[in-house]
Amino acid sequence: MGGHIRQDAAQGALWIRTADSGFRQDTEERRKERKNCVKNELNTDNRSRLRIIPLGGLEQIGMNITAFEYEDSIVVVDCGLAFPADDMLGIDLVIPDVTYLKDNFEKVKGFVITHGHEDHIGALPYILKDMNVPVYATRLTMGIIENKLTEHDLMDTTKRHIVKFGQTVSLGKFRVEFIKTNHSIVDAAALAIYSPAGVVVHTGDFKVDYTPVFGDSIDLARFAELGRQGVLALMPDSTNAERPGFSPSERTLSHTFETIFEEHPRNRIIVATFASNVDRVQQVINTAGKYGRKVVVEGHSMVNIIETAAKLNCLNVPDNTLIDVDMLKSYPDEKTVIITTGSQGESMAALSRMASGIHKKISIGPGDTIVFSSNPIPGNEKAVTKVVNELLQKGAEVITQDAHVSGHACQEELKLIYSLVKPKYVIPAHGEYKHLVAQKKIALNLGVPKENIFILQSGDVIELDEKSAKVTGKVPAGGILVDGLGVGDVGNVVLRDRQRLAEDGILIVVLALDSANLTVVSGPDIVSRGFVYVRESESLIDEACDIVDVSVNKCLEKGITDWGRLKGSIRDDLSDFIWDKTNRRPMILPIIMEV
Repeated sequence: MGGHIRQDAAQGALWIRTADSGFRQDTEERRKERKNCVKNELNTDNRSRLRIIPLGGLEQIGMNITAFEYEDSIVVVDCGLAFPADDMLGIDLVIPDVTYLKDNFEKVKGFVITHGHEDHIGALPYILKDMNVPVYATRLTMGIIENKLTEHDLMDTTKRHIVKFGQTVSLGKFRVEFIKTNHSIVDAAALAIYSPAGVVVHTGDFKVDYTPVFGDSIDLARFAELGRQGVLALMPDSTNAERPGFSPSERTLSHTFETIFEEHPRNRIIVATFASNVDRVQQVINTAGKYGRKVVVEGHSMVNIIETAAKLNCLNVPDNTLIDVDMLKSYPDEKTVIITTGSQGESMAALSRMASGIHKKISIGPGDTIVFSSNPIPGNEKAVTKVVNELLQKGAEVITQDAHVSGHACQEELKLIYSLVKPKYVIPAHGEYKHLVAQKKIALNLGVPKENIFILQSGDVIELDEKSAKVTGKVPAGGILVDGLGVGDVGNVVLRDRQRLAEDGILIVVLALDSANLTVVSGPDIVSRGFVYVRESESLIDEACDIVDVSVNKCLEKGITDWGRLKGSIRDDLSDFIWDKTNRRPMILPIIMEV
């Protein structure tokens, strides 16, 4: 197939990166040709097999999406986003490249969603704009999805189906059963995906919690029943596969919160957690009620999810417990609790704005106790530390230990699922490469043959049935960058420019040429942004202007009048001079005006 494919939403077109790193516009003929190439690569014989194609969620935490294909049917599990890495300057979100799904749109029967976290549902509104297919999810998951669809004006065009635990939906050649599990959000589900080739159990994000805050415990009996009937493959959550033992029950935090409230009777308490962790919010509300405190909910996403959860009876909020943020002044600090977003140090989240002193309605002071009820996601440690330091500088007490439990299964819980399901093949899911390797070790220790365990990369295609399983090809996969309203219009070239601007700044060279006489009539003038402060570097700028003058005159004396070659000469000569003087390489932007 020979090229990388990306979506350029601003142009409404697909572009293919060619072998020489250029781009050529995609066409319907090329899409058909590419589809035939994929078919030829993947169909090694005439026997129909189940194809599993992870389009994201491997080698990373986030952007989970996996396609299951059998003949003329494709079912897609989850459709999540990832948050940008530090070097993705100005990027808001990263969503999966679903070129393969678009090329096979007529096969796609629907999106089946395991739970309502951003890394599993966040990309849905962006993908559904181009692929209008039904969405299947449990009630709270669907409620959170509907909030997103409303924001993107997609409610009227998107078919939505709420599925109960134990219910099975038919999607082409597939049947998908929703199985009750536990996680850090209510209504999380595992999936049993039935195909003519066999049953695949996708655990989704899960833990084994025998004492959940809301609802029933994980349906281990159903996992065991599936194991007795025969499971072709297991796709287990690998996030905590390196951790021994069990993940503590969410309910164990009730004692932690009570201790915090008891030890800070005269302090205002602020709890920062993930907006989607409804069980955590429930425990804070319960504890606040026990100690006679009013609760304020702050942060747009937190308010939306709590309203949705309460409306669906997934959250019990006693009457007269919640108050508006504007009413805080009417109550003494020791009678209030604030539940807020910002536990990951997000720059514009409510807690970050409080810490930096720019929140319009809440100021932090010595009488505040802030509880971080989450662990930093890998990569967020610096941002969280910055917020903690700002809070401490304002005199607040900050608690970052022992106020969080994981929502993901540790090794002993994973072993339990293996022993119940007894899969023939294992395909580790959800995690960085080290997590997938740890999952493989668990499977090996439990007797799964090495050749039956497959660590995949995003875009890999594995074909399997009862007789065999093997990776047979690769499809386009990767991330599409979202910057403001632009989806896919920022690529690697733009990111490199942004990184260069951030590291070394820019020099803008302006001059005017008389095209008839081939003489410079004005300039060159040089404007510096992010490179040097001109008033303190006048001699350097003057020398740079001389270099530009010599470069232009040299070209004109040779009869070179092509502006592209003139600009190239200016860039090359000025870049060499700046490097010799400063060991820096700012972006150089020549602007030539004709008079």
